[in-house]
Amino acid sequence: MNKNIFLVMMVAMTNNIWAQDQTPEQLEELIVMADLREDTVMRAIAISVAVLDQTVLKQAGNQHFEDVIDLVPNLNWAGSTSRPRYFQIRGIGERSQYQGAPNPSVGFIIDDMDFTGIGGVATLFDMEQIEVLRGPQGTRYGANALAGLVYAQSKNPSMEAAYRIETLVGDDGDRAAGFSATGALSDAAAYRFSLQQSFSNGFRHNDFYQIDDSNEKDELTARAKIQWQASNDWMMDLAFIFVDIDNGFDVWAPENGFTTHINDLGWDRQRSRGFSIRNMFSAPAAFDFISITAYTESDISYFFDGDWGNNDYWGDQAPYDFTSLNDRERQHLTQEFRLVSSDSRLFADSTDWLVGFYFSGLKENNLFNDFYNGYVDRDLTSSYEARSMALFTQLDSHLSDQTILTMGLRYEYRDADYVDSDGLDLSPNNDMFGGQLSINHAFNDSQNIYFTLSRGYKAGGFNLSTSLAPAQRDYDPEYLTNFEVGLKGHLFDYRLSLNVAAFYSTLMDMQVSTSYQVDPTDPLTYVYYTGNAAQGKNYGLEADWQFQINRNWSVHGALGLLEAEFSDYVTIEGDLTGRDQAHAPDYTYNFGALYQSDAGFFTRIDVNGSDQFYFSNSHDQLSDSYTLVNAKVGYQADAWAVYAWGRNVFNETYAVRGFYFGVVPPEWNPELYTHLADPSHFGLTAEFNF
Repeated sequence: MNKNIFLVMMVAMTNNIWAQDQTPEQLEELIVMADLREDTVMRAIAISVAVLDQTVLKQAGNQHFEDVIDLVPNLNWAGSTSRPRYFQIRGIGERSQYQGAPNPSVGFIIDDMDFTGIGGVATLFDMEQIEVLRGPQGTRYGANALAGLVYAQSKNPSMEAAYRIETLVGDDGDRAAGFSATGALSDAAAYRFSLQQSFSNGFRHNDFYQIDDSNEKDELTARAKIQWQASNDWMMDLAFIFVDIDNGFDVWAPENGFTTHINDLGWDRQRSRGFSIRNMFSAPAAFDFISITAYTESDISYFFDGDWGNNDYWGDQAPYDFTSLNDRERQHLTQEFRLVSSDSRLFADSTDWLVGFYFSGLKENNLFNDFYNGYVDRDLTSSYEARSMALFTQLDSHLSDQTILTMGLRYEYRDADYVDSDGLDLSPNNDMFGGQLSINHAFNDSQNIYFTLSRGYKAGGFNLSTSLAPAQRDYDPEYLTNFEVGLKGHLFDYRLSLNVAAFYSTLMDMQVSTSYQVDPTDPLTYVYYTGNAAQGKNYGLEADWQFQINRNWSVHGALGLLEAEFSDYVTIEGDLTGRDQAHAPDYTYNFGALYQSDAGFFTRIDVNGSDQFYFSNSHDQLSDSYTLVNAKVGYQADAWAVYAWGRNVFNETYAVRGFYFGVVPPEWNPELYTHLADPSHFGLTAEFNF
């Protein structure tokens, strides 16, 4: 499907715009599931949170969480994988594969299963909503949510039988088909099952093999859920997931274009399976006991051609051949227990309370193989185990009918064991504290203001390079203190939804990751080093809004303003004090409009943009700012719908990752090399409900 056909359909769909009834309608409340107590966005947690519900995911997305990231202000991601895995919230977060302990700053959870650091499994088919909690989650989630958390929930079962089929075709060789079913198992239980398979070519032409699918995506997702009301006081939710990501990886070229030259085809594969069991027992007129058990297994394989060419391409410099392979096996078990007050308040019936215990057991085995002209350049195997235990508590004191004071505290202990074939044997451990103090004041039933002081933490870790001094082997935990003030409300008779938050954060013992190339003639001889080398401050503003103009028209938007800079950072390259942190654009935004006619016609347009940002803390190379236009038009009937969609309609060229080093012989001059995002993309989606 080309751009001209898409634009003709878009004009045709909007011819009926002004003939509709102009009666205003109210916006619906959204429920936050990631909080310790489920509640609406307006009344729930006194932090900045963005909720992408199933309507938004359907209207603005296609296949993956990647499609809707730009809708969330101050959320960024780093490329160099086939799907986003490494996220930055307010400028804080990892940018690439780690070496050593899995130690991310942004948590990623799907249906209570922890996929932090391996979030490429976040496909959108049959997804209920995605929540992005910004700022440290020191009470709720601890060490893996220093900067925030992404929480995804698939659709829940229904007692009423329903079935859905969805198909997709597009101009990048896109093909997708999905099926979901839900219904009753008994008078007290219901099920839901979904299955989707998708393919695409990946927007690259490999001139060595003369193929267009060297960067292909081949993604299978299966989900199942069961809800069982075992008794009046016992509810059980079971969730299962199986995801098989078998993607190619061919995005780098010395010319920074969409034509590649590699002769060793890369891949980015992930096969994950897991389950979660959530039990809730209610003690009448007392409290609820909640148990959440989750287990995941993931096999991940990442292989790339490090020289980005072939012998014919390099000519007189041949043979020149580097490849790198990383195989990972991960098992992760988590268990959480909560006691949550219902009618058993403390202190003269003024204070809701909760206490909880959390356990995490993570095991991961790694194999690293690098080859140079057919010879082993590196052969490393490693084994890592980490155990975390945490105690947490929260009190919500009702100072008046309008004002609630919240106090939360979390203590976490983590110990780990690491051994590898280079003889490294480490057993770090950390004691960490985090928490929150906030006041939430309601002006009325639909508007409130909050003030929050919170502290998050991230566990320490270690470096693997044998060239480092013993004192550089390990590094300490990192702490983030955040002050935030926010306003949440519905205005104009619930036609305008508005969320605004201003924040100021300081980072102490900041873990800064840098790298340098030991051998300028070997692109794979990077030393990765993380140390507590800096202090930082991150401050700014984020807002999102939706205004229902009338029953057919609405406008929406989001804005993120950010200053994320080092307040004290000196490296061997120089003094970077005052410089912006990497992958922290000064602004991100989304503006859009939605039209839904009474006759079933539908149009949505989104304009998304980002300021330039530094690609790394190791150099001063900058991305370009960009503006993207995405659109979807269609017709929605009671039992079926069809949509035409376009992403990056005006074919903006922009980068999602950049490296600065020498890859071209014989001079080996350092240059900027970028992973370009997808160009313009058009297609059709059809769905059938019965």
